[in-house]
Amino acid sequence: MSGKTRSLFGTAFKHFLNSLKPRTSPGVLVGADRHGNKYYEIQADPSRGKRYPKRWLVPLSEANYREEMISFEWNAWLRNRRADPPSESEIMGNASYSKMLKENADKLDEKEGKKVDESAKHTNMSSYPVYEEYEVTPGDKQGNFK
Repeated sequence: MSGKTRSLFGTAFKHFLNSLKPRTSPGVLVGADRHGNKYYEIQADPSRGKRYPKRWLVPLSEANYREEMISFEWNAWLRNRRADPPSESEIMGNASYSKMLKENADKLDEKEGKKVDESAKHTNMSSYPVYEEYEVTPGDKQGNFK
C-alpha cells in the first residue's frame, strides 16, 4: 500500500482548484458565419466519460449579438442535432429556398384575394399574416357570423 492517503476533502478541494484553472484545450475552430460569429468544438471522449462533443460560439461583438443571427444550420450543430458543421453552400441554398417559399406564400395570398397587412407579410418568420376575416382577440367581432 502506498504512503498516500486519500481524503474526501482533499479530493474535492483538488477538483475545485482544477475547475478554476483556464481550460487547457481551448477547442478547435470549426467555422464562422456571415455575421463573424466563430464556432468551436471539443471532441467527445468516451474513455473519459464525455459522450457528446462540447460546442459553443464566440460572437463577433457581445453588444450587437442577437440569437436570431444564428442560422438554423449552425443552431442545429450547436445543439448536437447534426454531426457535421454546415457548409456555406448549404446555408446559402437553404436561405434562398426559404426566401422563395415566403415569396410564393405572398403570391398565393394575393391570388386568393386575401388582404394581408403589409407590416405582417411573410417577410419575418416571427410575424404572422393578419386577415380581416379572422379575429385577433377572440370575441372582438361578436355577431359578425357569415
